[in-house]
Amino acid sequence: MSHALIKTLAEKRQNIWNESRALLDKAEAEKRDLTAEENEVFERQSADMTALRSRIDSIETTMRENSEAEAAEKRLLGDRQEQRGGDDTQGEAIRSFLKGETRELAFGADGKVWTRALSKGTATAGGNTVPTTFYDQLVEHLVDTTSVLQAGATVLNTASGEIIEVPVTTSHGTAAAVAEAGALAGTDPAFAKRTLGAFKFGQLITLSRELVDDTAVDLLGYVSRAAGRNIGLALGAKLATGAGTTEPWGVITRATTGVTGGAGVTGAFTADNLIDLMFSVVGPYRKNGSWLVKDSTLGSIRKLKDGAGRYLFDPAATVGQPDTVLGRPIFTDTAMAGVALSAKSVAFGDLSTYFVRIAGGVRFERSDDYAFGNDQIAFRAIVRADGELADQTGSVKLFVGNAA
Repeated sequence: MSHALIKTLAEKRQNIWNESRALLDKAEAEKRDLTAEENEVFERQSADMTALRSRIDSIETTMRENSEAEAAEKRLLGDRQEQRGGDDTQGEAIRSFLKGETRELAFGADGKVWTRALSKGTATAGGNTVPTTFYDQLVEHLVDTTSVLQAGATVLNTASGEIIEVPVTTSHGTAAAVAEAGALAGTDPAFAKRTLGAFKFGQLITLSRELVDDTAVDLLGYVSRAAGRNIGLALGAKLATGAGTTEPWGVITRATTGVTGGAGVTGAFTADNLIDLMFSVVGPYRKNGSWLVKDSTLGSIRKLKDGAGRYLFDPAATVGQPDTVLGRPIFTDTAMAGVALSAKSVAFGDLSTYFVRIAGGVRFERSDDYAFGNDQIAFRAIVRADGELADQTGSVKLFVGNAA
């Protein structure tokens, strides 16, 4: 049923886009701008497209969560041998933590979970390492709310949080034609050193004891969803526009200007501006490029055509795939600036050149004392991360609105 609904919604979204195109084409054929009434219709259609996309994504997430809940129910009903082909070490480890039988749950870079027993005076007791899908669920929710990660940023997992140095390319150097037996010429590539630290992002989740003790509730799914989404939102904002020093260097902060908009248009861009922005990124990075904009900016892009009369925007033809602009994926991020004077409103480039360092995986801890008076149990999730653009020769470029 859900698959059929997703198909229906995707078709409805495509139909709305076709209606929007017809509206724009009519105005263009008559050599005029949209009337106030037509613009109101277009804006409503644009909002409907965004809402339908969100609904499709939500249904897909719900289907995935239902599948996870069914798997959890099978484990709770004792169907462990059939599902796992062995004992339920993974589920027991996480459930024992949630019920307070173990104090600490930490996920490493390899997606494995370590549990520490609540044995007095035995801080290293219970060194039992088991694989788990819980980590995968949490990371999936985290990525779903972090546009920079969705766009393909390179993730570096490290066991600890010591500062590490990474080489950053500032010039690729040049090669030159050489005559037979001649001396090799050209210039060397240039590198700078940048450091990646481990800035802390956390979430405190307080649950009633009744909820924790009720084994019919998919508590694992709830905790992974809540922690993953909220940490993803906080981390994602800094990976996009972080100012460095006390937080990650955001990809927008580090990227350089590719195109500056024209004067007298309040920071707006044209189709030619976006095409020029795309081609301001060198070829090897351009072919792997993605767009990053604010939701409201995407509405403006939907109106634009190239010189041949083709719309730059194209809705995803396949459910689960991103929409495209000029054939490359486009992602929206609430941290991006909207269209305005001097605003960095559009980014394009190869986001795999942006490095995200995750130190020590994800850590979960439980406290029975924090909300003791309310008979609640607190869980905290912590991720330590940093970010840096590793190629600063033009792998990611920005459209910047004119200052006047």
